[in-house]
Amino acid sequence: MFFTLLFITFALSITVSFLVVSIFKKPLGEIFSRIIQDSISAAWQKYIIFATYVVGISGGVRIYDLERYITARHKDVEILQLTLERWTIEIYRTIIETLQSIAWMYLIVFIFALIAYVIVRGFEHKNTNKQV
Repeated sequence: MFFTLLFITFALSITVSFLVVSIFKKPLGEIFSRIIQDSISAAWQKYIIFATYVVGISGGVRIYDLERYITARHKDVEILQLTLERWTIEIYRTIIETLQSIAWMYLIVFIFALIAYVIVRGFEHKNTNKQV
């Protein structure tokens, strides 16, 4: 039962990460091509997509929490049983934790992207003023 739960949380984290990547792939590409006006922007986009999968899966599959189903936390304490209610909670928790991890990562990426955008716009504005 534990291995099934581990596999399902892993598969669910991959699926949720894939959906998030699908939603944000175009906006990420546009942001990076605007900020980094070079072919390297595609490499940065690929890196952020890879990081999205890593962060999403590591956030969704919480090994420490899943250990409760194979080992007792303290001496003289029973190992938790995987009931239907616990399955539901673990699936819900996997979805939420995956989304939360990715959201934090994207927040940090977009904050730095916004700062970079302001800097790029400042240089563009400064260069247009010099040309006039």
